Amino acid sequence: MQHLIRTSDFTKEEILDIFEDARGFLDFKPCEILKGKIIVTLFFENSTRTRSSFEIAAKRLGAEIVNLDVGTSSTKKGETMYDTVANINAMGPDAIVIRHSECGLPESLIGYVDCPIINAGDGRHSHPTQALLDLFTIYEHFNGQTEGKKIAIVGDVRNSRVAGSNRRLLPRFGIDVNLVAPDCFKYEGNEFKQFNTIAEVIDDMDVVMSLRSQLERHNITYFESLQEYAKDFCITPELMEGRDFLLLHPGPVNRNIDISDEVLKDPRCKVLEQVRNGVAVRAAILKKLILNNKN
Repeated sequence: MQHLIRTSDFTKEEILDIFEDARGFLDFKPCEILKGKIIVTLFFENSTRTRSSFEIAAKRLGAEIVNLDVGTSSTKKGETMYDTVANINAMGPDAIVIRHSECGLPESLIGYVDCPIINAGDGRHSHPTQALLDLFTIYEHFNGQTEGKKIAIVGDVRNSRVAGSNRRLLPRFGIDVNLVAPDCFKYEGNEFKQFNTIAEVIDDMDVVMSLRSQLERHNITYFESLQEYAKDFCITPELMEGRDFLLLHPGPVNRNIDISDEVLKDPRCKVLEQVRNGVAVRAAILKKLILNNKN
């Protein structure tokens, strides 16, 4: 039985197979590929895009979705996550999609289930489906020619699980990862080139990925305001002028902090394309994990 906890759970060949399926799911009509299957979603952190796209993908594949309302679940009565998941597993779901603030929690639940677990984000650690849809967006834009392409990931690279998953995934496809952040948000490793301002690298980039500041994961205040942060890290029309790069953002976008209003309308900005691709990629992942479950 296969799970998706981090992007390394899929080989490069498996990822390319997922992309092949995803292309067919970009405009797909409701079908019965997963008819009779039940998918449980457990979201202990807020979500718009990830949760909705999993639900839409599942329903278009013919599966049923059961959303556990964590606000009224027995975890509020003191039940552990392990007991919660073990009890859900006893009901016979075909997959469990989980998001939680605790790093490593989805992986720790594997021993309690008989179905695939899909990590929809665990604290600062990992967000594999987001990284896969980001890569898919890049891969399709460059017609599969990703070797040697350069990306700048801009913003809170220390706390962003999206940055973490992309740091691990993109180099597998030959993409040169560069990190741009103020000192307080810098990645603590040394295997990637790091810069203080976007202006230092933007002329050489094929892709720029802007990130949201992870204020909910900060214990102290680093900037007097988000506007102060935006002075150096917001993607503006001035930065876009005369340059031809792909602009991505995992969402939610803080307008005029991460990306300006004007740039969000620019055809080089692919934020909504990422969202559309997210449904297709997650549909391909659900199909793969559920239909291949031999347990």
